[in-house]
Amino acid sequence: MEALLGVLALVTLLSPGLACPSPCSCSTKKNGRLLAECAYRELRDVPRGLSPNVTILTLSANRLGRLGRASLAEVPELQSLWLGYNHISAVEPGTFAALPQLKNLDLSHNRLAEFPWQDLRNLSALQILKLSNNRLSALPAGALAGLRELRSLWLNDNELTTLARGAFEALPALAQLQLFHNPFNCSCKLFWLKEWADSTSVVISRAGSTLCAAPARLRGRAVTDMPGSLCVAPSAQLTYLSSPAKAGPKGGLTLSLHCSVAGSPPPEIRWQIRTAGGRVDIRGPTVARDGGAKAGRQRFLAFKNGTMAIPDFGKDDEGTYTCVAVNDVGTRDVSVSVALAGSEMPAEELPRDDPQAGQPGGHGCAKGDELDPSGMGEKLLIVYHVPREVRSAAGAREFRLGILPLALGLLLLL
Repeated sequence: MEALLGVLALVTLLSPGLACPSPCSCSTKKNGRLLAECAYRELRDVPRGLSPNVTILTLSANRLGRLGRASLAEVPELQSLWLGYNHISAVEPGTFAALPQLKNLDLSHNRLAEFPWQDLRNLSALQILKLSNNRLSALPAGALAGLRELRSLWLNDNELTTLARGAFEALPALAQLQLFHNPFNCSCKLFWLKEWADSTSVVISRAGSTLCAAPARLRGRAVTDMPGSLCVAPSAQLTYLSSPAKAGPKGGLTLSLHCSVAGSPPPEIRWQIRTAGGRVDIRGPTVARDGGAKAGRQRFLAFKNGTMAIPDFGKDDEGTYTCVAVNDVGTRDVSVSVALAGSEMPAEELPRDDPQAGQPGGHGCAKGDELDPSGMGEKLLIVYHVPREVRSAAGAREFRLGILPLALGLLLLL
């Protein structure tokens, strides 16, 4: 009998459910969870030999300097992992991705300048994430996407200067956020945070200590108190002009679109052009300062002042022309569909745009007969081209004959 009891005791000690490395003490909680307590042990590495049934692992206040991908491979059922107050400066990508049941992760008071944000995609059960008191300088866009159970996020006492727009908007369960003691640059790129803070129910702990470090005029001011007058979302307005006089090299018509924008900081102007031949995206001027067209951009001439010129406008150029105004606060776009009269059913297959898309917000700068698309029902522009031979016979009347039918065509669309 004594021999049998000895065997049972040995089996129990060697059972994976109770395996416990010598530096740690292990116990079973009332709820059945297995706790491995390894804090304050001067450990430089995660101890080996942990039971795969461990759900709570405490490694706080040790001397851990790095976490490798295999460091936690023995404990795939972890729900709580406490790693605060170590010397951790590097975490290999994939280290946490293999812990899908993890609910609590504490890496506060370490030396992390980088974090494997991609690992969070596999931690959909995560509820508490503590990364405070590290050296993090960035929170990448989409880093927290998918953490629908996250309730508490600690990012205070890091080196964050800005945050990607909407960084916390995909966290429906978030209740507590700590951002204080970061050197935020309160440019308009961060203005979204003030707007979000004004509308959210999330408690931003010590919001009064979440201060601007730059620019100088806002230094020491709470991020949530940034003046709205400094940051204004873009507005955009299109005006257009056809010019049969002084036409392009083929003697055709030149269509000019002018995009007037307003906002603070001054918006950047981009163009999106959709024709039967495909889509063209223009992210800046295609005309150099000396007036010459840049290589590869001769067809559509985009000027720095917001004017777009299409020389020798023809049927292949029919389509939708969109001006996009972009600044650090937001984006605004306004479109017009352009068809050339004389082609079969010029407007039949052109896309219709939202009549509310372009609202007046700037002042047109194009000279000549200007027409404001913001007041048009479907914003469809029909261009009437007077052929070269007709213009030659008309003599001095050629410009008026080109513009008058254009205006008449637009009025018929209202």
